[in-house]
Amino acid sequence: MKPFFIQGASPQYRLFMAVLLSLALILANDRLLPLRSAMATLVSPLQYLANVPALVLDEVSTNLSTRAQLLKENDRLQQRQLLMSEQLLKMANLQEENARLRALLQSPTRKDARRMVAEVMFVDRDPFKSQVLIDKGLNEGVYVGQPVLDDSGVVGQVTEVAQTTARVLLIADFTHAIPVRVARNDVRAVAHGSGKLNQLELANVPMSTDVRVGDLLISSGLGQRFPEGYPVATVTQVVRDEGMTWAQISAEPVAHLDRIRYLLLLWQNEVQGNTPQENTDG
Repeated sequence: MKPFFIQGASPQYRLFMAVLLSLALILANDRLLPLRSAMATLVSPLQYLANVPALVLDEVSTNLSTRAQLLKENDRLQQRQLLMSEQLLKMANLQEENARLRALLQSPTRKDARRMVAEVMFVDRDPFKSQVLIDKGLNEGVYVGQPVLDDSGVVGQVTEVAQTTARVLLIADFTHAIPVRVARNDVRAVAHGSGKLNQLELANVPMSTDVRVGDLLISSGLGQRFPEGYPVATVTQVVRDEGMTWAQISAEPVAHLDRIRYLLLLWQNEVQGNTPQENTDG
């Protein structure tokens, strides 16, 4: 009968054998170095392969994190670019307005004349009227008949005044007329509006009158409504037909009547600013 439990070597024997094996390995350490190197060389690819999943995961995680950061940074930069573009557009508009205001204030007005900048609030769309509404009125001393300019020349005159607004009749309106003279030779005439923003007509000019295409027409000061010497229009056409009594002369206003925004109100003296005058020019 076989024993139920097989008894192995005693613990003391096992300890003795372990000590001997350790001593043998210590003594044989130098001889085992080439073997260990060979084993390490054989095992290193396996270690590298075992480490590949961790490296891949780290790389993917880094790439995802970097991509998320780049997307976030790109979105932030796009928002910043949009804000900067809006600011640049606003700055460009402000620079353009500033240039127009500077040109308006530096227009050739008399040094002793009181002046004020007004802004156009409304443009009359009636094809038979050439009028605009400005943001200055009785509170600022605006009066009926007051001359109005832009940075290039005469625009028109005030025809109605309210407390905070005023209506300006443009020189192109067919009911408006302004005494002018040719800057080249002082020939006098009257420029009437034609109803077109880009055209004035000189009425009752004799055929022999020395008026040429390109002549500059300036305010003559007659009628005491518009001060003398301000540019009004440039002659664009002169027709002398032998069968007609008067020459047909057309001129283009020097003021930009089709795109006015800022206007200059003139006071010839303080008396005019307080006493509206009768319209004798138009």
